[in-house]
Amino acid sequence: MINKQNLWFLTLFSLILILGVYYVTLPNDFLKNIEEQTTKKVKKEKAVVEEINESPLVAMRVNLQEERQEEMNVLQEKLTNEKLTSEEKNNLYEELKYLNEVQGKEEKIEEQIKKETKLDCFIQIDNNNISAVCVSKEHDATLANDIMRLIQKNYENKKNITVKFQKE
Repeated sequence: MINKQNLWFLTLFSLILILGVYYVTLPNDFLKNIEEQTTKKVKKEKAVVEEINESPLVAMRVNLQEERQEEMNVLQEKLTNEKLTSEEKNNLYEELKYLNEVQGKEEKIEEQIKKETKLDCFIQIDNNNISAVCVSKEHDATLANDIMRLIQKNYENKKNITVKFQKE
């Protein structure tokens, strides 16, 4: 009498045998067509990836974001140190809060400039210095002056604002 284990073994073995015979008897043209289709798809995907051109502004944003993230991580590690006094921890917390505020202001200003001037800009705030890098075909003083005024609207105190233009 055949038991269940032997029955399963014979069933699976016969299934594997049938699939093996089917694969061996497949026409070569069928396999070549499948291979050609996959290589065409891979070439199309590579072409799409090559078409996406990373702008210098994206690189600047990513670089600044990485620096800020590292700085925040260092501050958070120091904040968890038990040896620090409450005043020192409070100062570290204020620094973290300031970094978050600066990041939010940069994003807000970038959106304002994009909305009002239709230019893609990168803003970096460093204490009283604000740097703006804008992608534009035209590089004129009136546009730079308008951008400076837009940025200054967000602050009560006078800030040192620099505007640089990059070609598209």
